[in-house]
Amino acid sequence: MNDRHEEVLPHAKTLGSLSAKHGVFSTLGNHDYGDYIQWNSREEKTYNLKRLKEIHGEMGWKLMLDEHVFIERGNEKIGIVGIQNWSSHLRFPKYGSNAKATANMPFAPVNILLSHDPSHWHAEVLENYPQIDLMLAGHTHGFQFGVEIPGFKWSPVQYVYKQWADLYTQNNKHLYVNRGLGFIGYPGRVGILPEITVIELQSG
Repeated sequence: MNDRHEEVLPHAKTLGSLSAKHGVFSTLGNHDYGDYIQWNSREEKTYNLKRLKEIHGEMGWKLMLDEHVFIERGNEKIGIVGIQNWSSHLRFPKYGSNAKATANMPFAPVNILLSHDPSHWHAEVLENYPQIDLMLAGHTHGFQFGVEIPGFKWSPVQYVYKQWADLYTQNNKHLYVNRGLGFIGYPGRVGILPEITVIELQSG
């Protein structure tokens, strides 16, 4: 959604059909808080966010609000950490808290962080949370404009976000930035296609 929870409703049935053996997990992004439109009252804005959170549950999704869970199979487990929007850019909100999400967490051998804004990775995660092996982000949309051909990738968004699409690795830690499905502003994409990412984890 860009502003209002009603934008989700036409897609709720399709999104709700997603199923996964260990659950479907989600987080909030900067647009989900309703910060970019004028509301008639604070109560109306509060209700909008409340209703959006409820829709996640109605679709069968586990909305991660500064918390963690574990996926376990036999004696093996993966830690899933999910936080609300956290950005190092001043014009975007910083609602989430990694400290709260990982409080008293006995980190698993492998831990995945769901955090909408990729700037979070360099600003906080790499240095302060070395237990996080993989962070999954979005937010940039690939600017909905750019060039991607074998051996060359460019978009204006790279002048704002160093990590803006695909996989990045530093100190044996990884960040994947998804280009997203929808749009904001211009109702289309040029050179940057919508993306659904499938990541296969393999034992080392």
